[in-house]
Amino acid sequence: MVDRRLIPLAAALALAGCSLAPKFEQPKVETPNAFKREAMTLTDGERGTWKVAEPAEAQPRGEWWKAFGDPALDQLETAAMADNPGLQAAAARVLQSRAVLGITEADRIPQVSVGVGPFNQRPSPASLGLPADANPSSRTLWRANAVASYEVDLFGRVKNNIGAAKNDLEGTEATFRSVILALQADVARTYFELRETDGDVALLKEAVRLREAALKLIDARYQAGAVGELDVARARAELAVTRTELAAADGRRARIENALAILLGKPPASFSMAPTALPPAVPTIPAGLPSSLLERRPDIVAAQRALVSANARIGVAKAAFFPQIKLTGQAGFESDDMSDLFRWSSRTWFFGPFLGALISVPILDGGRNRNELARVKAVYEESVGNYRQRVLIAFGDVEDSLAGLRSLSGQASANQDAVVAAKRAAQLAQIRYDAGATSYLEVIDAQRTALDVERDENRIRGARVTGTVALIRSLGGGWGNLPEEPEKVSAR
Repeated sequence: MVDRRLIPLAAALALAGCSLAPKFEQPKVETPNAFKREAMTLTDGERGTWKVAEPAEAQPRGEWWKAFGDPALDQLETAAMADNPGLQAAAARVLQSRAVLGITEADRIPQVSVGVGPFNQRPSPASLGLPADANPSSRTLWRANAVASYEVDLFGRVKNNIGAAKNDLEGTEATFRSVILALQADVARTYFELRETDGDVALLKEAVRLREAALKLIDARYQAGAVGELDVARARAELAVTRTELAAADGRRARIENALAILLGKPPASFSMAPTALPPAVPTIPAGLPSSLLERRPDIVAAQRALVSANARIGVAKAAFFPQIKLTGQAGFESDDMSDLFRWSSRTWFFGPFLGALISVPILDGGRNRNELARVKAVYEESVGNYRQRVLIAFGDVEDSLAGLRSLSGQASANQDAVVAAKRAAQLAQIRYDAGATSYLEVIDAQRTALDVERDENRIRGARVTGTVALIRSLGGGWGNLPEEPEKVSAR
């Protein structure tokens, strides 16, 4: 026959793990049929395949920077992954989240502690059946016991806490991947900005050389009485202006090089790179980029995990309104004398569904539980808004990058014609000046225009490369057919 005292305990165990958290539903986010710029230029067959966004952080991102075919960039990316302090800090945050999950998971298994030591006790007269005016003597007892406790997860408090911690960990891991992607993109962008500046410096140095030669020639002609002093003054002024621009470009290069050193985790004083030109071409962007690429964006994954975690914590807050049951038990030895402590006759224990069960029922809490539930529900609503905002930002980032690259492509085509025309105009102006058909001011103006359009060509080429990096970052990585993702950085 079943002991009736065990019925409540059996019922509690049968219901253990019942979750009060609401069923999680993925928030709906409006997704367009195609990116705006692609919709204007591509056919239906060229447009990408669109579907509702779902986090896909496991998709490979690849060593996307190798698409640029630059060995120097490959080395910089490897160095940054190994030594960047910010990446190491992000890796340490992942380890913290893993430890928090371990702490939370410990609540679902029995907790056991062991203690040994003396304690002094004076029992009350009533506990010994003596008159109230009796004066029982105190006594010292030695005790060695083990205490075990276990919370019956009747309303899913522990289960939901563990679920929330798991999603917190996954969100932290997604944030870590976001830091990796941001670091890789920052290294590539800064590197290409350095190369763009190198090109600008080279153009200005060549312009300084040509203007110095022109000044010597004009000064010699002035000494011979062939030209006036005004031409000499104009040549000197133009040389000074170009030297000023060169000094500014040198300073800009130094700052970019220092920024690159910091990304690599190196002191700026110990890092330098020799000047090199930009790559002659940029990776070709395939038509019709699919929306599924955005699912790899770590920030979207992190926002989605925060959403699931907030949903689980609603269940934790609801569980606080219901009884919390903990089963406890104790076994050990108790004796008046240390020498008799571990004798079998000194054993003591207690356990049972009523003696060993601590039932905690909230009665009056001043509205604490009610306000905590309101708080976690508000946190959930905030997480919904953050997730939807993050998805919209992702689409906006891609739209901006695509629009910028298409604009730069048009600028590059037009600027090529401008470079050819400006160089020819500078040649003709010099010929006319040598023939005495025009003033030196026309030569200066033509040469300045030629230098400006050449610098524009260099700037546009640099902007196209860094714009491609920005597009890759906004897509959460490359667009496929690239090497596999490098090993993750571990905390040191």
